[in-house]
Amino acid sequence: MPNREALDAAVSALTSPHLARVVDLIAHVDPEAGRDASGRPRAVIVADHGGSARLDGEHPDGVLLQGRHPLPSTDPMAFLPYADEVADPSPPHDRNAYPLPWPRLASFFSDGRSPDIAIVHTAAHWFPDEGGHHGEHGSLDVVQSRAPFLVSGSGVTARGIVPDHARLVDVMPTLAWVAGVERADLEHLDGRVRDDVVDRGAEYVVGLLWDGGHPGSLLDLAARGELPAVARLLDRGCAFAGGAVAEFPSLTLVNHTSILTGVGPGRHGVVGNVYWDREEGRRVVPNDPATWHRTGELYRDGVTTLFEAVASARPGVRTASVNEMTERGSWASTFALVRAALASGEAVDPGEAGSGESRDFATAIRALLPDPKASDLVTHARCDEDDDYAFYSAIDLLGLSTMLGLFSAPEEERPRVAWWSQYTTDAAHHAAGPRSGIAADGLRDCDRRLGVLLDHLESVGILDRTLILLTADHGFETADESVTGSWTPALRAALDPLGVAWRDEGPGFLYLDAP
Repeated sequence: MPNREALDAAVSALTSPHLARVVDLIAHVDPEAGRDASGRPRAVIVADHGGSARLDGEHPDGVLLQGRHPLPSTDPMAFLPYADEVADPSPPHDRNAYPLPWPRLASFFSDGRSPDIAIVHTAAHWFPDEGGHHGEHGSLDVVQSRAPFLVSGSGVTARGIVPDHARLVDVMPTLAWVAGVERADLEHLDGRVRDDVVDRGAEYVVGLLWDGGHPGSLLDLAARGELPAVARLLDRGCAFAGGAVAEFPSLTLVNHTSILTGVGPGRHGVVGNVYWDREEGRRVVPNDPATWHRTGELYRDGVTTLFEAVASARPGVRTASVNEMTERGSWASTFALVRAALASGEAVDPGEAGSGESRDFATAIRALLPDPKASDLVTHARCDEDDDYAFYSAIDLLGLSTMLGLFSAPEEERPRVAWWSQYTTDAAHHAAGPRSGIAADGLRDCDRRLGVLLDHLESVGILDRTLILLTADHGFETADESVTGSWTPALRAALDPLGVAWRDEGPGFLYLDAP
């Protein structure tokens, strides 16, 4: 457990009213309750400038300790219908909702890589000097934590929009079960099989992840006829109005890993896009082009990916992972090709995230990608406007050509389970936030590429035999450029006089007694 004096000083500083515009809430393991034999916290404290509460298995929404409750709502269906979200974008704390706080925070704090204190930015916090964007995610709140959950095709009854929600950890057990893994072999996972909306019978399973694909915008644009491929999926399936709740923090690598392993960060070990590893005494940055191909090295013992589960249940069945970091065990994998190129010396050493070698590696990748402005599946003007939009559009084009190649093979050589991740949606939403013009174009471009894939599956005669699941890793909210500030000065004033070494990774992961 952390130094109690330092913990109390940091909590007091971070929950000061003068930081309320930038600090939404903080969370930490209850030092009085400690942890069980497995390392899981027995209780978690959540606090903000107005009060604190204690969460545990018997009180998952929290018992008030002092002041007013720091979680005004835990409703996973908050800000629905979508018009309610549009009418109250990036709401202040007292109007916000924080779904499933106990299971998400308990998982997050179960791994030794997690910080002593998790600091959650307010929905409107603008912090470009510390890595922030116009569009942000990572929060415990409902809109940043809400991802799409849409299923379509074989084994799905067409029901349109269903007034329900899932969890992102439900994706892996659901797809594994449809693909032939027995339910008993999935019961140890954090997620559950969603057989209330999906039945077995599909010969092919295709998972689609649109990174940062804002669910409300996705369903709204589909209803307006602006995402015809998504609408095509809905015509043959259903989507949860409440989407799927992401694991905390609602960040990319945390939830890519949770989606495809069926467990939260406290079990798979990828606790953030950047974190401090106490055991190894080093800063780890999993979410970087230089490190994506090594994501599997970070998993804790006992973690099983979707691809490993299917391979174990159905030896010899081919699986494929296209442009997805959580790909261990797949028969065909984009990042396996990267590792092979590095091992043979055909690719430059990527080094560590942020290094000169990493930048050289990214440059080398760009040279191999298709030109996004040569494709009618990309909005060319957005590539000129935003470099990340151009880069990820090129990656997504390569992903599409890979998927088309896999499903152009003779039937006995095709993957029976395939996963394809697209990333333009994330770049577009970061650029200007949800409901912006560039965010809508990012969704439209991904929809165009999806339409090409659906046409191809239909042309080879397998679309009606395929279950398709579309999801994302998190939602998005828009920062307000007038809501600025940093909690770093307050932490310095509170901790430096105590002689405590500390690190704030992210920012938002506060490690005490860390060099």
